[in-house]
Amino acid sequence: MISKSTLYKLLPWVVTCSLLSPIIAIFISAFNIDENGSFTHLLDTVLFTYISNSVLVIITVVAISILFALPSAWLVACCEFPGRKKLQWVLMLPLAMPPYIVAIVYTDLLDFAGPVQLFLRSFFGWQSVNDYYFPDIRTLFGASVILALSLFPYLYLLLRSAFLTQSAGLFQAARTLGLPPTKAFFRVSLPLSRSAMAVGISLIAMETLGDFATVNYFAVHTLTTAIYDTWLELGSLTTAAKISSVMLLVLVGLISLENYSRRKQRVYQRNNSGQVDLRFVLAGWRKWGTLIFIWTLLSLSLFIPISTLVYYAVYYFKASLNEELFDYTLNSLWLAFLVAFLALFVALIVNFYQRLTPGLAAKSSIRLSSLGYAVPGTVVAIGVLIPLTNLDHLLNDLLLSLDLSPVGLVFSGSLIILVLGYLVRFTAIAVGSVDSSLVQVAPSLDLASRTLGNGAVKTLWRVNMPLIRKGMLTAFILVFIEAMKELPAALLLRPFNFETLATYVYQFVSDEMIEYAALPALLIIVLGLIPFIIVNNLLEKKV
Repeated sequence: MISKSTLYKLLPWVVTCSLLSPIIAIFISAFNIDENGSFTHLLDTVLFTYISNSVLVIITVVAISILFALPSAWLVACCEFPGRKKLQWVLMLPLAMPPYIVAIVYTDLLDFAGPVQLFLRSFFGWQSVNDYYFPDIRTLFGASVILALSLFPYLYLLLRSAFLTQSAGLFQAARTLGLPPTKAFFRVSLPLSRSAMAVGISLIAMETLGDFATVNYFAVHTLTTAIYDTWLELGSLTTAAKISSVMLLVLVGLISLENYSRRKQRVYQRNNSGQVDLRFVLAGWRKWGTLIFIWTLLSLSLFIPISTLVYYAVYYFKASLNEELFDYTLNSLWLAFLVAFLALFVALIVNFYQRLTPGLAAKSSIRLSSLGYAVPGTVVAIGVLIPLTNLDHLLNDLLLSLDLSPVGLVFSGSLIILVLGYLVRFTAIAVGSVDSSLVQVAPSLDLASRTLGNGAVKTLWRVNMPLIRKGMLTAFILVFIEAMKELPAALLLRPFNFETLATYVYQFVSDEMIEYAALPALLIIVLGLIPFIIVNNLLEKKV
């Protein structure tokens, strides 16, 4: 009979090992012999191109995202201008826009047959493409701009928070010593926000490396597209695992290098309740320049894509509204709900493990269970396929040895593999949200509850969980949003005849049929925006 204390310690590690097994499986499979020579062929031909394109896309997306996020965060955090309070949270909303949806909108608008070039040819009297130059959006730079428009809010959120928590006295002291606002910003505020900048850049880099639909739509060959093509077209799981292991090593190296560069950095801030009163009041050209910059950014990242989709959705509403759309919407909703519930359950297990038995083992459990978020969806898909496929083979071989009929692909051919892939990918979001709420609950409350005769489980249920309900709801909603948008893992892991809204939209995107993709794409956005607004309101009330 297993004791309760042993169960509390064993269960978190069972969960952690389950989430970590796909990553371990990738490295193990990478050492397998490449029987058909696919990896050697890629290495001799196009693998270097895939790697260089991936690096170039990451660098370009990060650079553009900084240009978008850094001024926006500084302006809404430290300046006063008309509409600032509303704009500071509206700037978060582009996170709900899947990049591949933004890509199809701007491709439709800016292509040769699109409304922008049609208007230019009509207005200036141009007859053919030889009469004028118009930049091609279907390039590496075009893909990078689209990704930056969707991902810059990651950096904006972290920088805004960093600027708001900085001591205003330091900035005022720099001004008193004769530094103009611009130099004071670069010498004081920006260095103090280096940690937030590094985390934001890391998130954007990981999301960029993991993107499949956008770069594939623009015919930019990256490591992510290489994994997809290798598995589905060449049928080589070993080669896909080798490429995935290369991506994982690059990610681990970048994260380790960034952490090492900040190993001696220590920043301590005083609580600054007077920050609001010290904002710079913008007037004249500064005010109008700020408004033009922010509203242009919001128009490009949010309003133009949504308005274009609304136009097509209304115009093709009857053709788009069908039974398939209804079925796929239900698939997406219940799948996202299930994944969010399980991710929250896992987050509670590992965080309460640390609460009950703090130490190195508990911290290791939390960190290891969160590794999946740093792994692209295609890599997670390959990692989940390997152990579950082997498990299916073992199960069927066992049944045959017992003279029983094989059951087929119970694990790798069902929704089990899709749910596990999503959990590996998104559990870190729930773990972080629950952890940030739980650390604010005073340990003395646990001691008081235990003194009154409540056991560990009752204390967690009656004391801790009611106090972190906002954090739990935030974790649930954030995982729900990400699961609704996820495409690479769904494309590789979904069972036969099972589609989500994301895969349904991608079918039309691949066929250049934006008019039929508009309504399901809007559903993805709306189903992401509503929970996002709820989370924002919860956080505002919490503050």
